[in-house]
Order: sequence, then structure tokens, then C-alpha cells
Amino acid sequence: MSEANDRKSKHRFGPRIHGGSAGARKWAAVFLQVLAGEWTPTEGAKALGVSLPRYYAVETRAMSGLVTACEPRVKGKRRQSEKEVADLNRRVVWLERECARKQALLRVSLRTTGIQAPAPSAKPKRKRRPTVRALKMVAVLQKANDAERQEEGALS
Repeated sequence: MSEANDRKSKHRFGPRIHGGSAGARKWAAVFLQVLAGEWTPTEGAKALGVSLPRYYAVETRAMSGLVTACEPRVKGKRRQSEKEVADLNRRVVWLERECARKQALLRVSLRTTGIQAPAPSAKPKRKRRPTVRALKMVAVLQKANDAERQEEGALS
């Protein structure tokens, strides 16, 4: 019998709500009273000290949160973003080392076989041709600049 009494004493307070501030719990209690029909939305808004449109906006947001909370949870371990970033950083470091190792092996094998590594091409970079729009804008700016100079020359 003592086990049965122990179980009853653990659950005698009903469901427990974890988290949330006192204000948030107050809003939730008012929403539930209005949804249950104990209060009208106007009474609920007055109890919370907000306007009726604001009450409806927050109630809609609360119901959206309720529906989201009722979605089934993913089973198993969830990946944490910080852990995932750390794992990816470790992988990047490993791949960089592996790349350097392979490059060193390639250089050694080329040296031992007597094959010349291809020299990097020393072609000068081709100068980018300005676009037609850019040339037109330069012409407009130069004309404006010339016009200002002529006005300054005429004034002096």
C-alpha cells in the first residue's frame, strides 16, 4: 500500500506547466477562459488591459503556437547547430591537411620521375572593356563638368 500512496502524492497537483513568465501564464489562463466560454473576448481584453484587436492578435498567435506544439516530435537525437558547425570545421581542417598531403606526394612523384610540373601561365589579364552604358555616363559627366568650367570661366 505504501507504493500506491507514494504514487498518489507525486501526482496530486495536476499537470505542471514548465517555463513562461507569470504574465504569459496569465494571458494563457485568460485565453482558455474565453475559449471555454466563461468570459467574452471583451471581458478578456479588459482583464488583460489591452484593446480588443490586440487581444485577438495575441490570441491568434497563441493558438498558432499551440498548434505548432502539437506537431509530433522528431524521434532520436537532434543535431545541435553549434555541434554541427564544430564538426564541419573539423572536417574542413582534415580536408585541407589531406589536400596538402596529396600535393606534396604529387610534387615528390613528379621530381622522382623527372617530369616537369607545368608552369603557371603568365598571361597578362585582359583588360575589361567598359560597357556602353558606362561610356555614356562618362560622356554625360564630362559634358556637365565642361559646362561648369565654362560658366566659371565666363564669370571671371
